[in-house]
Amino acid sequence: MLIRLGASALAVVGLLSVAPPPAAAAPSVRHLIGQRLVVSMDGHSPSASLLARARHGRIGGVLIHGSNFFSTGELREIATQLQRAARKGRQPPLFIAVDQEGGQVKTVTSIPPTLSPPQMGRLGSSDTARRQGRKTGAALLDLGVNIDFAPVADVPASTSSFMYQQGRTWSFGSRKTARLADAFALGLGDGGVLATMKHFPGLGIATRNTDDFVVHIGATKSRLAPGLRPYRRAVADGIPLVMLSNATYRAYDRSHAAGWSRAIGTTLLRGQLAFHGVTITDSLDAAAGARGVPTDALALKAAKAGTDLLLLTGSEAASRSVFRSLLGAAEAGQIPTGRLTASYHRIVALKTGL
Repeated sequence: MLIRLGASALAVVGLLSVAPPPAAAAPSVRHLIGQRLVVSMDGHSPSASLLARARHGRIGGVLIHGSNFFSTGELREIATQLQRAARKGRQPPLFIAVDQEGGQVKTVTSIPPTLSPPQMGRLGSSDTARRQGRKTGAALLDLGVNIDFAPVADVPASTSSFMYQQGRTWSFGSRKTARLADAFALGLGDGGVLATMKHFPGLGIATRNTDDFVVHIGATKSRLAPGLRPYRRAVADGIPLVMLSNATYRAYDRSHAAGWSRAIGTTLLRGQLAFHGVTITDSLDAAAGARGVPTDALALKAAKAGTDLLLLTGSEAASRSVFRSLLGAAEAGQIPTGRLTASYHRIVALKTGL
């Protein structure tokens, strides 16, 4: 893998080339499924059920929302309890994630980044973007958070882009977006936190929010090509995680959104862009709600397609249902065992240094 990072960032993303520990050599089907699930938490402290799932390896991570805590101290305690449960069960460490992009999207409002992506874009300084990422990573790590679902790498095609209108994009230029998003991601790695480039293969053309609508992007491959530039640069720099979008791209796959498209997640991202890290869906609950289908059905499609991590933003009861559905499908041979195992090993390798 080609990695051009500082020492601390290298220590984070370099885990991708580490072989899984011996304990991961023969995981049970429950572990193959459980490690794929990044779930959400009900309330302001981990429930006994959620802690038990962490202890038994039936979840791989938890996304913390702003509604789950009132202070940074409470967030730190949530992360501590969850990781303690995983250790008690001799499980791999959990991914503890937040959305800390800057601007309007900051789960922890009191810590960096102090500049939004548009503000950093206007400054145009890679050094500033990297410093903001470094400070953000260090602050998150201090709170027990080890993944930031940032930076956004979407290149808006016009002011009609919903991502632009939400104030989450860096620039209308793909090269500038690539340079600054990559710098922020590298900064997160410097601070000891895993960065997540999103939303592959790009949502800059979309005018409606994929959390609320079924979005079909009919652009040609040549028109979509600039949106791939930030990912090409980030892959070359060893980005550890890529989030796949909930939109459908006719140029690549007419039937499946990126999160559950093998043509996009494997052929395009892993094949053509040579990405060796971990893939994650965008919120499957949001996508399911927009489509009027059960989250379980989309989770099964994503697992079959080989997407590594499945992001579940619904209730704990809903994510328990997804686990049961996937477990039943895996035991019935409906999910290729090779894909389950490959995802598991990528996930555990990434967790090795957490």
